[in-house]
Amino acid sequence: MGKASLERPLSPRTVHLCIDIQRIFAPGGLWATPWMERVLPVVTELAGRFPERTVFTRFLTPKRPEAMPGKWQSYYRRWRQATREVMDPGWLELLDPLRRLVPPATVIDKTRYSAFAGSTLAAHLQERQADGLIVTGSETDVCVLATVLDAVDFGYRVIVVSDGICSSSDEGHDALLKLYHQRFSQQVHAMTVPEIKEAWAPA
Repeated sequence: MGKASLERPLSPRTVHLCIDIQRIFAPGGLWATPWMERVLPVVTELAGRFPERTVFTRFLTPKRPEAMPGKWQSYYRRWRQATREVMDPGWLELLDPLRRLVPPATVIDKTRYSAFAGSTLAAHLQERQADGLIVTGSETDVCVLATVLDAVDFGYRVIVVSDGICSSSDEGHDALLKLYHQRFSQQVHAMTVPEIKEAWAPA
């Protein structure tokens, strides 16, 4: 994987899709991801390059467990403190460096792991004629994974930013990067922010 594996440069229609860089996953949040402070400057730098080409997702928890289907209900009974009838909804906001980029950056809300599930993301990308996705965010082995696999099924060219994703599990993070290389190398590439900045030209 990496820069050499790209068959063509990233076009102006390539969208930076940033997954769930929110207060709830930051230090002090209910679902804190230890790496988030480390990747936030990297993600902010990339989003700031072309904010008009950036889409931020927010993972929104339900007001109460019964608002969700099936096993999600037992999940939110376990994490009732994350429901919006208990938790201050301010914890679901983007972190400040990213909020300042909206607009021109776009925010799309979701309630499932994948950014494509039950959201307006697919329609939004189709409307802007996106031809590829640069993926950053949290967590490597949960919401990022679910989103990447759906993006592959939609036929998008997917570039995972190896220094712009984070997880609560070092093992899960490392395993996913290895999986992309071994099982999805024709559809998923891993690149660093400096490599992306070199390959992603202005319009």
